[in-house]
Amino acid sequence: MNTSESLGYLKGLIDGLELDVTTKEGKAIKAIVDVLDSIIEDVQENAEDIADIYDDIDRLEDDVIDLEDAVYDDDDEWDDDDFDEFEEYEVECPNCNVVFEVDEDTFMSGEVQCPNCGETLQFEFEEDDEDEDEE
Repeated sequence: MNTSESLGYLKGLIDGLELDVTTKEGKAIKAIVDVLDSIIEDVQENAEDIADIYDDIDRLEDDVIDLEDAVYDDDDEWDDDDFDEFEEYEVECPNCNVVFEVDEDTFMSGEVQCPNCGETLQFEFEEDDEDEDEE
């Protein structure tokens, strides 16, 4: 027996008692039954709202999956080789001896500022032996 059925049964028992609702006891019992009835209605409305929310979540989840499929097509999945393009270099500041990392673009630009002391570090690149042979 669910809650609303139980309340119906309780109402039937109270009606069978033929209580006088003009007395204090009768008024109190009627008020208790009315409050219980109101609580059951609220709980049922909440249960329906929760069911609607779950339906909305399921639809949103399906939409997100569709978007992921569209954006991250299986052919475009990232693998470890994709991250090789983004190398980082460890640099030690000769002024304050702090070691920090810079990305490849910053390193290749030829200079970087130390995040600790603000010293501008410049990088010099030596030409490969192959480049010298071509000259």
